[in-house]
This record gives sequence, structure tokens and C-alpha cells, in this order.
Amino acid sequence: MTQAKPDQQAQQGNSSSDKKAQQYGVTPQSVDFNDWYNEVVKKADLADNSPVAGTMVVKPYGSALWERIVRWLDDAFKERDHESLIFPTLIPMDFIMKEADHVEGFAPELFTVNKIGTEVLAEPYVLRPTSETIIGHMWSGWLNSYRDLPFLHYQWGSVFRAELRTKAFLRTSEFYWHEGHTAHASEAEAQAEVRMILELYHQFCRDILALPVVRGEKTASERFAGAAATYSIEGMMRDGKALQAGTSHYLGQKFSKAFGVKFQTREQKEEFAFTTSWAISSRIIGAIIMTHGDDKGLMMPPNIAPIQVVIIPVGRKDNFEEMVVEADKLAAKLKGQGLRVRVDGREGLTNGFKYNDWELKGIPVRLELGPRDLEQGVLVVKNRTADDKETLPRAEAISGMKARLDEIQGFLLQRATDFMLENTVTVDTYDEFKAAIEDGKWVRAFHCGDAESERQIKDDTKATVRNIPLDDAEFFAEREDGVCVHTGKPAAYGKRILFGRQY
Repeated sequence: MTQAKPDQQAQQGNSSSDKKAQQYGVTPQSVDFNDWYNEVVKKADLADNSPVAGTMVVKPYGSALWERIVRWLDDAFKERDHESLIFPTLIPMDFIMKEADHVEGFAPELFTVNKIGTEVLAEPYVLRPTSETIIGHMWSGWLNSYRDLPFLHYQWGSVFRAELRTKAFLRTSEFYWHEGHTAHASEAEAQAEVRMILELYHQFCRDILALPVVRGEKTASERFAGAAATYSIEGMMRDGKALQAGTSHYLGQKFSKAFGVKFQTREQKEEFAFTTSWAISSRIIGAIIMTHGDDKGLMMPPNIAPIQVVIIPVGRKDNFEEMVVEADKLAAKLKGQGLRVRVDGREGLTNGFKYNDWELKGIPVRLELGPRDLEQGVLVVKNRTADDKETLPRAEAISGMKARLDEIQGFLLQRATDFMLENTVTVDTYDEFKAAIEDGKWVRAFHCGDAESERQIKDDTKATVRNIPLDDAEFFAEREDGVCVHTGKPAAYGKRILFGRQY
């Protein structure tokens, strides 16, 4: 089996790309990456436009993908003794106002509820942008002693943040996520929680989504509003832009002091709890699309794909129903291995249409079964990541399916890793920095840590600090000294940090 070269689809010339646009119905990435993304989201049946400004309707295929993400993460949280709960969508406005940095960070994005029916509310509510405040309020009534800790809580739901420029999954005014909230008796325990969750997110992205991500700490100007420290995982999309795929925040005692979340210590002293919060949202679906897609559409990593294998019965009108029956038998055998399988028994559609439709949806493996294949005991097999089809003995194709899916998963992770490393450059001068950013690269450079310098760099280049890679991060973690690429002052952090344009 020959896997397609990583950039074979995305980097072809315009004449070839124009033909592909007609054949598969999406704009090639090399022509307009933004149009490609929007068309794939819609034509692959992930989501559609909503009549509510700034929001989207997630269709069954997109919902099935989100459900698989939810299931994996939910199981992982419970394995680590975290408990789910459910909080209201409405939060009293005065809760948001209690933590100064928090209100300053979220004020421009708040949806406010001023009336119920015709009655004007004396105290308005906001649609939750995040739940640190209301959870802190409730914790203050639940927490008495160090024996009650830790609180290891999380919830799944929607949050609301007004977005002027929306993009399905990536930036919408309503989006879906889990938000974790934990309270601890000591700073060390809270910091350990923050790092544990960051490692869990890293594992999820690498092993399940085939997304290579850089783990690191945000600079002070890029922190979550009200956090003492913010850590992120950053992935590179196939247009070179960064996407913040998940965050884990150490909140210290700021929210516990604002809401009176305190307890009696072993020494019978009063202490405020040390708290954390963390989240991965539905924008992770955008990361899957933009990391693995090509000019044919999606490429679903098998470990997360709602459908891992699609079977196309190939036949004429007089024997099509027989081929569907045989395809169902084949699907049952594959489902018996724990695989997620779909038989495309739709009538009135050409085989070519079906092939292209499932390629657009990114199904990892396609099987074709016709009367001659049935007679000869073979199957036609096509990997989504490969250029060519294979004809294999039926028993071999079935018994080897799990290994085939594992190979596709590994290929996608390696492809994405190679792309990220090849498109990250190390620079020492500001001219090199600007040229690399303009060329769509990530940049590793020394920086002095000055917030005003960060602001000027962003104004000049539209690039921001993605994060300061952790010492144990897989990529770009080596420690070294130098001078700031922008100001020439001694560099902070003891290492080069990561810059790039972002979604």
C-alpha cells in the first residue's frame, strides 16, 4: 500500500487544483485555505449556518465526532476521580464584577439578560462566558474543612462570548466544551492538577487525534483573565497558523478570596483554597479539520473517526440488493472486531459520487464489493491517505483491518509532526522574524518578556507568543541564553519561545 506524500494534495499547481475543485467540489487549500475550510465544514455535513447570528448548527456527522471527543475525555476525567456537575447558564452580573481582571477580560464579550417577559430585572444576568464565579460562590457554601478537599469538578455545556468575526467550530458566539474546576488545600496540589490536565490534553491530541502539540506556559499578557498562570497546547494548522487547542489555568487564591472559598486547615487555621480551571472546546474539531485535511476534504484519524470503514456495494440494478446484503454481512464481521462501520446502500447514486462523498468526509478506509469480487473472494481496499486501491483476499482484508487503521493513525501523526517541524524556524534578528512570519511560519526566538514589546510585535506582524515551551515538552524545549529579537535586551525565560499568527 502506498501512502500519499504529506504535501502531495495541498501543494499542487493551480491547473491541477482547479480540476480537483471541480471533481471534489471544494476550493483547493493552495488557492484559498479559508474557503477550503468553510466548504469542507458544510459539504462534509459537519455543521451549517444558523439563523442566530454568530452561532452554528452542528449536524449529525459533526455531532457524532463531538460525542466521541466527549466520551474519551469524560472517561479520562472519571478515571482520575473527577466528578461532573451541572450549573445554570445564567450567572448574576455582580458575580462577574467581583474579580477585577476577570470582568476586564470578559466585559466586551458578555451577553446580558435584562428582562424576563416584560419585567425589567433589577440585577441583570449574563449568559456564562465561563463559570469560575458561580462555582466559587457555591463552593463557599460547600467547603468547611481540609477534609472536604480536593474538589475535583467539571461540567459539559455551552458558553457564550460575543464574536464579531465567526468561523464554524473555531470562533462562534456559542460553543461547546467541558470546563474543569478544582479546589485544593495547597498551592503544590493545585499546580500538580494543572500540569496533570495539560499532560492529559497532550496525550489526547497525540494518541487519539493525531495532533502534535507544543505544551507551554503563556506569557502574562496572554493569560486567562484572572489566572496566576496559564498553560496551553498549541497546534499548527496546514496554513501555518497556530490554534490553541486546550488550556489549563492555575488561579491561585484570587477567585477563592473573591468568593470566600475557605477552609479550616489541620492546624485549625483559616485558609483560602487554591483553585484551577481548564478546558478543551469544540474548536478542537477545527483543529482536526485543518491539521489533517487535503484538497479532497477531511482526513479523519481512525481513533476518533465516527465511521472508520465504509463499504460500497457495487452492482447493477438486478444485483444491487444482493451486494447490499453481502456488504451488511461484511460489516457485521468488522463490527465484531469493535470497529465503526457504515454500509452505503443508497440507491440512484453513481459509485463515483459515493467514493468522492466519503473521501470528502474523511473516512479512513473504503471497501468496494461487487459481484466479481464476491465470486473471487476479494475486496477492493482504499485508504483515505493512499493514492491507489488494493485488491486483497477477503479474509486478509478483514483480519488486517485494525492494523491498517493503526497504520493510518500513525501516518497522520507523522505527517502533521513533519509539517510542523518543517515550518518552524529559528531566528536571531527582527528582520528574519518578520520575514518568517510573513512566510506563514512559526518562529522560535528569544524575547525579553516585556508586555509592551509583545504588543508592538503583534501590531507589526500580527504574531503573538504562542507559549513558552516547557522543559519536558517534546518540541523546542532546549534551554539557552540570548538577547531579545525585538528589543536587544537580555532574554527572559532561559530559552527561545514560540511566536506565530493564530486562529
